Amino acid sequence: MLRTSDGKAASDAGLVLTAVGIDSSVEHDGFAWCVFVPSAVADRAAAELARYRAENVPAPPRPRFAPVDSGWFGVLGYLFVIWLLPPLEATLALGWDWREVGTMQAEAVRHGEWWRTITALTLHGDLGHILANSAFGTVFGLLAGRLIGSGMAWLLVVVAAALGNGIDAAVQGDGFQSIGSSTAVFAALGMSGAFVWRRGTFKGLGFRRTAAPMFAAFALLAYTGVGDEHVDVVAHFAGFMCGAATGVAAAFLQADRAHIGVQRVCAALALVLVVAAWTLAGTAPG
Repeated sequence: MLRTSDGKAASDAGLVLTAVGIDSSVEHDGFAWCVFVPSAVADRAAAELARYRAENVPAPPRPRFAPVDSGWFGVLGYLFVIWLLPPLEATLALGWDWREVGTMQAEAVRHGEWWRTITALTLHGDLGHILANSAFGTVFGLLAGRLIGSGMAWLLVVVAAALGNGIDAAVQGDGFQSIGSSTAVFAALGMSGAFVWRRGTFKGLGFRRTAAPMFAAFALLAYTGVGDEHVDVVAHFAGFMCGAATGVAAAFLQADRAHIGVQRVCAALALVLVVAAWTLAGTAPG
């Protein structure tokens, strides 16, 4: 009743039939393996084998992790930008008060100065502030760059962090101000977790394992993104959620993320956004 060139499949079929009380024999006729059963139970045997095959469909292969690049190109660019700002501030380069024109001021953002959602990402309060964001940004930025590519990852980080600061400005009071790249840092974290989750790296291992990347990312957010009254928790969570949304979008992109041309264009666009935001900040009336 069953004829196959796979000896193991024939043996497994015989074991299945034996387990449900159907007599069977497995023989090789010189060309293929055959499983024989009495004709009176042939229909039942066929049904049992069909049920067995339906219950034992192999899970689809999970995507293998293959780094797009080392991630260092994007991280070095990030560090260069945030460490460039202190000397520019200190020397009042271009005649600008960089802190005044670049700080994320909720009321100003709501009145159209959207560029502050980007410029504020490059400003820091003191040495401890910039060192902390340098360390966490390096860790989470490396992960995002390896997963998505340095150029594309940091373009998405800038966009997600700007949206996060925009949400922060929308819900805070008129006098609220903030600076720091931590919104971008947590955007990179959320993006990485969501990307791994949607790409199905742990697919077929149950809900808890499938969603483990997002659980881990959220746990890190809760552990590192909440602090005293000086910590902008709203911006951290908004940046994380916007980053997660961009991570999901990146997981569905059909473009070849490994293509160096794509990564270079994205890197250039990320830099253009930052430079354009600062140009608007420094030249805006008032």
